[in-house]
Amino acid sequence: MTINVTFSEELLIAAREEKDVFSRKVVIYTLGHLYQEGKISGGLVAKVLNCDRQTAYTILSEYGFSIIDYDQEEWELEIETSQEIANKINKNESDC
Repeated sequence: MTINVTFSEELLIAAREEKDVFSRKVVIYTLGHLYQEGKISGGLVAKVLNCDRQTAYTILSEYGFSIIDYDQEEWELEIETSQEIANKINKNESDC
């Protein structure tokens, strides 16, 4: 299935973009938003962009999208680990 979206040429002129560059940006921004909303996977992003998953994540990151996709348990573990590291740093600084 193919979906076509039409934009006024004025938009290209105002954005000072070439048609191909603009089209790619629209696809990346659309994929990025859908990925952040949890509606599509990183694998699907990679498939649409015709690249591997790591490259897809890099592209999304370059366009300002967060690629960290932790569930609640992973966030809690991340917080706990960060607190442990901070405590060790603080302890080492107070020993000096």
